[in-house]
Amino acid sequence: MTNDDKVKGPASYFPSIEKKYGFPVAHWLDLLKTQKDLKHMELVAWLKIEHKLGHGHANALVAHFRAQEDG
Repeated sequence: MTNDDKVKGPASYFPSIEKKYGFPVAHWLDLLKTQKDLKHMELVAWLKIEHKLGHGHANALVAHFRAQEDG
């Protein structure tokens, strides 16, 4: 893989999220859909409090989720 092929942005966290928490990214995105009316940092806090994710992982998931929602 060359430097041009490396995943960048929030998706670069996905392999470590899946490894650390034992669920695919789709699982977390589905959970975020249930709370989609919350603001960005409210979603981050929700993931941290309710699901014990670290801040960076939670923020990456929310950023990716919001980007998909905004299309």
